[in-house]
Amino acid sequence: MSHDTAPRTVAAPPAAQEETPTGGLTLRRAGQWAKEQYPLYILIALLVFAGFTSDAFFSSYNMSNLLLQVSVIGIVTLAQFLIVLTGGIDISVGAVAGLAGVLSAGLFGGGNTLLAVAVAIVLGGAIGVFNGYLIAYRGLEAFIVTLGMLALGRGLVYAYTEGQPIAPHAADFRTIATTAIAGVPVLGIVWIVLAMAMAFLTRRTVFGRRVYALGSSREAAHAAGVPVKATMISVYVIAGVLVGFAGFLLAARIGAATPTGGDNYEIDSIAAVVIGGASLVGGRGRVLGAFLGTLIFGVISNLLVLLNVSTFLQDAFRGALIIFAMVLTTVQFTRRRRQQTARS
Repeated sequence: MSHDTAPRTVAAPPAAQEETPTGGLTLRRAGQWAKEQYPLYILIALLVFAGFTSDAFFSSYNMSNLLLQVSVIGIVTLAQFLIVLTGGIDISVGAVAGLAGVLSAGLFGGGNTLLAVAVAIVLGGAIGVFNGYLIAYRGLEAFIVTLGMLALGRGLVYAYTEGQPIAPHAADFRTIATTAIAGVPVLGIVWIVLAMAMAFLTRRTVFGRRVYALGSSREAAHAAGVPVKATMISVYVIAGVLVGFAGFLLAARIGAATPTGGDNYEIDSIAAVVIGGASLVGGRGRVLGAFLGTLIFGVISNLLVLLNVSTFLQDAFRGALIIFAMVLTTVQFTRRRRQQTARS
């Protein structure tokens, strides 16, 4: 019998048990929770700084524009977050989003928006199946598989577009990116709803506990009866669907699918996940952290534009922030390890 089909009850992973409230936060746990919310403090500090340095930052127009800017990469970050929870990584998300965007805009003439959405989602899901199969069933490293997919995806994008943007023919292609409800862009609402769904999936379902278990210890998860391979491939399929959908949204927001669409999404999404408190070795992290990490990068990028900072320096700032996030995460995990050692 395959180990993946063993019908045994799965215990919640230690990390999830530790972080899951069981009935009201005590003062001690509230204090511990407050100590771990450094992404929130960083975001608040950035917002205060932005308020003092730019009169335009808190304008309704800029807030709406900021939400539009972070929504697509925010959805990609959700996909990256799910993969990172398993201890994996996906550096092909930018290329897949770009490929999904150009195919949704150009395939079948780009004359039907629903068909364009379906094309993007099916493509993302199919790539997720492919990546997940190689990683879960063939035992290949996630980094190597997604590195190959990155090159393949980018190559196909340039081959399909011949370096030129593709404008979709459907008149309502941009509707989702140009519509607002009570002043809030629908694109932002979609991102928030998907973030809430991801939080429910990872924290309140058996599947979510299995994902945390995989990231904590694959061997222990296997011994506990977790269908390791099936869970792993499911993670990559869900992530692929999200990235494919994000590719369509990116094309809808811009109004055309460009060959460079999704560039640097892999770096930005990984950095947002890490600065949000997730561990790159898996088993630890929350959707709220990834959400805040995305906002932090969005606020910085937006503020640098408002302050007329050079594009080259903007890249330098992003790089510095990524390094800062990695150092902060290292310090955080070292402190946790010492606390766990002291308790034991």
